[in-house]
Amino acid sequence: MEYNFDFEEKWRAYWQEKGVYKVKEDTNRPKFYILDMFPYPSGAGLHVGHPLGYVASDIMARYKKMKGFNVLHPMGYDAFGLPAEQYAVETGTHPAITTAKAMERYREQLDKIGFNYDWDRMVNTSSPDYYKWTQWMFIQLFESWYNRKSNKAESINTLVAHFEKNGTADLLNYSETNHAAFSAAEWTGFDKKAKSEILMYYRLAYQSFTEVNWCEALGSVLANDEISNGKSERGGHPVTKKKMKQWSLRITEYSDRLLEGLDTIDWPSSMKDVQRNWIGRSEGASITFKTESNSELTVFTTRADTIFGATFLVIAPEHELLDSLTTADQKSAIESYITYVKQRSDIERQQEKKVSGAFTGSYAIHPFTGKKIPIWVAEYVLGGYGTGAIMAVPADDERDKKFAEKFGLDIVEVIDKSMHPNATIEDKLGVMINSDFLNGLEVKDAIKKAIDVLEEKQIGKRKINYKQRDAGFSRQRYWGEPFPVRYTEEGEIEILPESELPLELPHVDSFKPTGDGRSPLANNAEWEAQRYETDTMPGFAGSSWYFLRYMDPTNKEAFASKESLDYWENVDIYFGGSEHGVGHLLYARFWHKFLFDLGYVKTDEPFKKLVNQGMITGQSAKIFRYDNSNLQKYEKYLQGSPNPNFSYQFVQNQDRSFALIGQDVDRTTYYSSNLISYNENHILAESNGAWINIPTNCVDDKSVNIKELFEWRSEFRNSVYVCSGGYYLDGDFYETNDFTDGKRFNSKREVEKMSKSKYNVVNPDDVIAKYGADCFRMFEMFLGPIEQSKPWDDKGISGVASFLRKFWRLFYDEKTGWKVTDDAANDKELKVLHKTIKKISEDIEKMSFNTSVSQFMIATGELQDLKCSKRAILEPILLCLAPFAPYITEQLWHELGNTESVHLATFPTFDESYLKESEIEYPISINGKTRGSILLSAEATQEEAQAEVAKLETVLKWTEGKPFKKFIFVKGRIINIVI
Repeated sequence: MEYNFDFEEKWRAYWQEKGVYKVKEDTNRPKFYILDMFPYPSGAGLHVGHPLGYVASDIMARYKKMKGFNVLHPMGYDAFGLPAEQYAVETGTHPAITTAKAMERYREQLDKIGFNYDWDRMVNTSSPDYYKWTQWMFIQLFESWYNRKSNKAESINTLVAHFEKNGTADLLNYSETNHAAFSAAEWTGFDKKAKSEILMYYRLAYQSFTEVNWCEALGSVLANDEISNGKSERGGHPVTKKKMKQWSLRITEYSDRLLEGLDTIDWPSSMKDVQRNWIGRSEGASITFKTESNSELTVFTTRADTIFGATFLVIAPEHELLDSLTTADQKSAIESYITYVKQRSDIERQQEKKVSGAFTGSYAIHPFTGKKIPIWVAEYVLGGYGTGAIMAVPADDERDKKFAEKFGLDIVEVIDKSMHPNATIEDKLGVMINSDFLNGLEVKDAIKKAIDVLEEKQIGKRKINYKQRDAGFSRQRYWGEPFPVRYTEEGEIEILPESELPLELPHVDSFKPTGDGRSPLANNAEWEAQRYETDTMPGFAGSSWYFLRYMDPTNKEAFASKESLDYWENVDIYFGGSEHGVGHLLYARFWHKFLFDLGYVKTDEPFKKLVNQGMITGQSAKIFRYDNSNLQKYEKYLQGSPNPNFSYQFVQNQDRSFALIGQDVDRTTYYSSNLISYNENHILAESNGAWINIPTNCVDDKSVNIKELFEWRSEFRNSVYVCSGGYYLDGDFYETNDFTDGKRFNSKREVEKMSKSKYNVVNPDDVIAKYGADCFRMFEMFLGPIEQSKPWDDKGISGVASFLRKFWRLFYDEKTGWKVTDDAANDKELKVLHKTIKKISEDIEKMSFNTSVSQFMIATGELQDLKCSKRAILEPILLCLAPFAPYITEQLWHELGNTESVHLATFPTFDESYLKESEIEYPISINGKTRGSILLSAEATQEEAQAEVAKLETVLKWTEGKPFKKFIFVKGRIINIVI
């Protein structure tokens, strides 16, 4: 009987019917909570990259369960978000419909792969039963503030009580807010509106005017990680800066605790570094510079010792004083520069290597020398970090130096580093020079001295600063959690009572942005009549606490019961992608710490251990969409063109290459990849457009099949496609020259993360249909270490399929059928068994799943050589394989006569005694050269070894019968003879 995986469907039904994966709290067993970052369900379904972490966590979950743990291994859907809404805009299908279909599709695919999920615990963030509690948590955030004395969140009522008794007196760091000090009597005299405005400076969920990344085409605010090269990741649309009234979460209050908590959790060091760098804690000083116009400009610096080397100031493009500092003759230059900067994200500005900036025309007065120093604006200074202004010290800062060199600004050396020849420009080493009262001091002493003097003269003070900004919590889109907020006729905020939760998302017919910065909910007359908030929460709202809902998913009285929360505590192992390092993972830690402060959860951290599975990559295809605004209108028109608005011209680039430049005033223009230059000085430069992913099935090698592109999406039909030899218009080719291969419209091919948005996915259903789910699971693990990225290459899958067939043949003979016997196992067979049990146990614990698959292959080969088909050997090996290959093991387990599921059995333990070698092969060295070997008992003594070695013909030959001068016996390793 040959191996055939057609029994997989039968066992899926069996597991469901018998409740094999049902999970209940059980205080008699130790708990183990294993979690995957839940997926966003899209219509395209899973690709082979998604299950990589899922399979790994499933193996661990099954293994832990077989080792006696009560295992929680749930799955659900991160179902709100921009992609579903964009799809709704494009197709006119309501996102609730597409999301429901996508979840159904995901469930089907996940079940096929054979995961041990308890689907009764499934969560869906777009369900009112779920987001009721997201809304409830938002209310708790709104009604709380962070008490810096107690170092935790507290009810806003405790702050009100403090104001009633003390005003702002004895309130730690209240001066960082934007309101003036007041007494208890003054607080009592404030009206309701004034009190509300003051409390908004402290609430952990608050509303304010904030500068955001605004994408007009998507009609929404975007986070920094949703932007690349000044354009949205989704669709490649332009993104600009815009001030809008937004809800935010005061995550900055938790900055120190978020940093400290990293020392208590088992996460990859790279992920901890990502979060540390994002939070960006730095100690330094704020210094106030007076300007010529007698206004004040405050900077933050970590290097107060270098103040005598400050030869100019730089402010951020979004700095509130920019307009007042800009002189009339510099206004045009500043406006042009700000237009450029608004198209770029904070990340791009920080990573930019090209130096750019503009002079405001104003000067500041150096607080110690009294000299005038110019004030510039530059993109490398961010408005959200520090004070949005820096003192530039080009002698000791690389960026400042490049800036000074480009714009011809003074550079004054203030540190003698001659005693440190290997020191870099920014190392805190050396002796101060040209620095008045700091001269002669070592740098570290000078930093302290400088701050002391700044404080004495009241022109500066010590300060701790953070790069991290508060988290924007408003999105101008429909498909998200509604805020539990309405407004009075006067515009005052009213938080809904818990009895009115959930505030359900209404049905709307139009999902398109309003065009005025408001979400599509503003088009709903009934919603507007109730004066509800029209923004919705961002995607990270529901994903910041979903792991807690899995603990008690059907509870209608709380987000989870105290008993469930106390039992499961937090996640023991969390599997997910490293790309979520400063998004989901940071927000979830903040959210959890907040709930801990309020006493709802037992632990300060949500995830004990984090495993970042590597990406499975695929080959992508991209075509270049040119920004038509970069092209001038050419006078030369193509004679007889069916579209008189299309113009073209040959243009010579700096490297003397020629490119056909075409423009259509009404249509999008795409260019063949061979025409695009990576040199920014070229007319057809990458920076003048965006690379757009297209499906790989529209591409043959690099050449794009234009007709297939049209069939894929209708919006590609009404475009112009320019090649080296002409252009395609409405599917027809118009030749402009006879360049070789001039009709080819090429794509750019790249190896990228496999992603539906990149249209480079491989469907796991196709792999499973051909090879079975067990083969698919084991092949994904066999590709390499779980943490490493690897390309999908199904050429190697045949090796795993061959292993499963060989393993099956240990139980079945192709001709005679079942061949398992109850014969006693011998030592060699037991050695193979216990070596395998030990290896698999160790590998699973350290998550070395690829080496586990190798061990199964080795063990199967060894048992075949031993012609072993004994129950005593095969049954425990079957248990070892069960976490990896649930279907074949369930089938063979029942064939062995067992009536309960293999996945409810106990994992075998290894016996060390079977792993001891009974015989050891010793190499024999005579006068330093290896001359042979001998097989001796593992227990042989030196005397016994010498007696046996002396008899060997090889030894007699090389010693010529002479007695040994020395006989060196290293037990278990080697024998050395000196003659």
